[in-house]
Amino acid sequence: MRTDFADLVAALDIGGTKIAGALVDDRGRLLARAQRPTPAREDGATVMGAVAAVIDELGGAMHWSRVRAVGIGSAGPVDASRGTVSPVNVPGWRDYPLVAEVARRVGGLPVVLVGDGVAMTAAEHWQGAARGRANALCMVVSTGVGGGLVLGGRLHPGPTGNAGHIGHISVDLDGDDCPCGARGCVERIASGPNIARRALDAGWLPGPDGDRSAAAVAAAAGAGDAVARASFERAAQALAAGIAATAALVEIEVAVIGGGVAGAGEVLFAPLRERLRDYATLSFASGVEVLPAELGSDAGLVGAAAAAAQELGLWAAREPGSA
Repeated sequence: MRTDFADLVAALDIGGTKIAGALVDDRGRLLARAQRPTPAREDGATVMGAVAAVIDELGGAMHWSRVRAVGIGSAGPVDASRGTVSPVNVPGWRDYPLVAEVARRVGGLPVVLVGDGVAMTAAEHWQGAARGRANALCMVVSTGVGGGLVLGGRLHPGPTGNAGHIGHISVDLDGDDCPCGARGCVERIASGPNIARRALDAGWLPGPDGDRSAAAVAAAAGAGDAVARASFERAAQALAAGIAATAALVEIEVAVIGGGVAGAGEVLFAPLRERLRDYATLSFASGVEVLPAELGSDAGLVGAAAAAAQELGLWAAREPGSA
C-alpha cells in the first residue's frame, strides 16, 4: 500500500544552459527543486561546482532522508557504462567522471546516468504521450535533436545510455557535414538553428524585431511565408525519414516529439505526418502515430528519476509506463 513516506529519487537534468535538480516521488511529483546556470565555458571543476550546489540545496530539503538513488539526464554524448559525460555544449567536460563525482557527494547512493533524450523518453512513457505504449520513439527537437526508445514496455537506454539517438541517423547521404563527423544527419536538417539557417540562406527576412530564431521562422510559416514554410517542410521530411527508419528497425507504434521546435505545432506536425506516409510504407511501420510531447520543461527531471527507478527496481508497484 502506498504511503506518504515512499522512497524518492533525486534527479538532475544537466544541459548547456542550466543544471536543474528535484526530489521526485513514485507518482512523478517534484517535492523540492533547485537550479543553477551552467557555466558552460568554464573548466570542468567549475561546472561540477554548479552541480554540487544543486545537490547541496536538495540535500537541505526536508525530504532528503527518503532519497534512495540519484538519476541523471545529461546532454551528451554520455557513457553510462563508464559513468562519464562529454557534452558537446560543455567543452570543459570531456570523459568527465560525473557518476563518481555525484556519488561522492551523496554518500554513496546509487547513481544512474542516461542521455537527456533517454530521460525525456522515460518521462513521456511514464506520465506523458507514450504512456501505455509498449514500443515508442520519443524525440527532443530543439538546438539539437535527441531521442530515446521504449521497447517491450521498458525504457531501452542501451549499454552507454544513448540508444535511440535519432538526431545522428543520416537521412541525406550527400548532405551537409554534421558536427558529429557524419553527413546529412537528422539534426543537421531538423534542429532549430538549422531550420533558421536554411530559411535565411533561401531569402527569408526577419521581421522588424530582427528575430532570426526557428520560432520566428515558424511564425512566418504560419502566416503564409513560402520560404519559411519550405524550411519547416524540409525539417519534417528529415524527421519523417528518421522515424520511418526506426519503425522499420524496431517496430515502434508511436513517435512523440517535444522540444522547442515542436512548439511550431501544425507548421511542423502537418508536413511531418504527410511525409511519414512517403517513408513508412511497410505494413508493420505504416501505422506509426506522431504525437506532441506532454510534459514540457520538467520532462528531464521526471525522466531521470524514472530511468533510475527502473534500473534499480524502485517503485516496483508503479513502474514507469504503468497506470
